[in-house]
Amino acid sequence: MSRVLVVDDESHIRDVVQYALVRDGHAVDLAANGEQALACLAGGGIDLVVLDVLMPELDGLAVCRQVRGHGRVPIIFLSSRTEEADRVLGLELGGDDYVTKPFSPRELSARVRAVLRRTGAGGSDDGLAPPPPPIVRGRLTIDRARPECTIDDHHVVPLTVTELRLLAALLERPGRVLSRDQLITCVYDGDHHVTARTVDTHVRNIRGKLAVHGVDAIVTVHGLGYRGL
Repeated sequence: MSRVLVVDDESHIRDVVQYALVRDGHAVDLAANGEQALACLAGGGIDLVVLDVLMPELDGLAVCRQVRGHGRVPIIFLSSRTEEADRVLGLELGGDDYVTKPFSPRELSARVRAVLRRTGAGGSDDGLAPPPPPIVRGRLTIDRARPECTIDDHHVVPLTVTELRLLAALLERPGRVLSRDQLITCVYDGDHHVTARTVDTHVRNIRGKLAVHGVDAIVTVHGLGYRGL
């Protein structure tokens, strides 16, 4: 059973989301504002956060910035903002998905399942399957068992789980061009809610985080997709 934190300043939204997720088999914690959300996350044990963007005082984007400063718990944004720029901003800050209001509870539940599945959050490990071997490319190492990305064996790159999976998919196939559709299939488990723009945003995030250490690992092949170096 996965434990999901639902954060929204509107009680009826919290109730609707809680009902849908509990029916889907999740344990649900509730928070009415950003401060409560951070306090709940500090206690640990949260597998995924459904996070409202527009909240008074400490909004969802600010909460996401703080969470991404020290953790990789998956985040699905909820927002009444439908503009593409707002969706891109949410993804650039480290969100794993973005759902606009009004929303279908069934669709939200499906997205929660998809994000949990592809990030491995809340899953159980029976210890029988051997961990995948690390991927080493120059100064960069991806340890998928942890999961963690390091440069020069000690600088940890703060990638989200989705970003790490995307980078791993490219680097374990060096020189091979992967289209955005192929990346959606292998990285996002074919989630039909994920768009090519989502892939582009996550690639841009990865590049920015690697560039801090002077590392470039992804090449854009115009009209085709991306390849790892």
